[in-house]
Amino acid sequence: MPSFLWATGATFGARTTVSPSLVKLADDRVAWFLAVLWVTGLLKIVGSVIGVGLVCRRGGRTGPLLVFCGAGAAVLLVWHGALFVVHGALVEAGVRSVAPDLAGLTSWYLWLWGPWFVLGGLAFAAATWRYVRRLDTRTQVRRCGAAGAIGALLLSLASMLTGIG
Repeated sequence: MPSFLWATGATFGARTTVSPSLVKLADDRVAWFLAVLWVTGLLKIVGSVIGVGLVCRRGGRTGPLLVFCGAGAAVLLVWHGALFVVHGALVEAGVRSVAPDLAGLTSWYLWLWGPWFVLGGLAFAAATWRYVRRLDTRTQVRRCGAAGAIGALLLSLASMLTGIG
């Protein structure tokens, strides 16, 4: 996973596809950014475990937690990817401008990263929906899914408004 690779100091693949300011943070070995990279890598592993859990045929006590996380992941990934696609489309159409050092990255975010995030979010949504359909206690599980989705949206909006994300 690129997050772990970049956290160890290698920036293979990052120089042409990621914002130069982020590459500089990795190159300069800024402690808080390295921590973010490690946490991001760990979250990707946790996400893969959740995804596998959602496609398993079991319900059990972890069902509501899986649905909460799956719905949250679906919303975050689709939202994040859609922002990349919309921003990239606006830049490509000339409606919005970016700093010259970011102009070359717009296509990566518009045509690769954005759609990739959206597809991942849709995959989580489909897996979560199928998982809920297989369970007997759908009402409680659906509430967990709704809470996860709303929580993820609020978290994303808060990070966007504060300039963190």
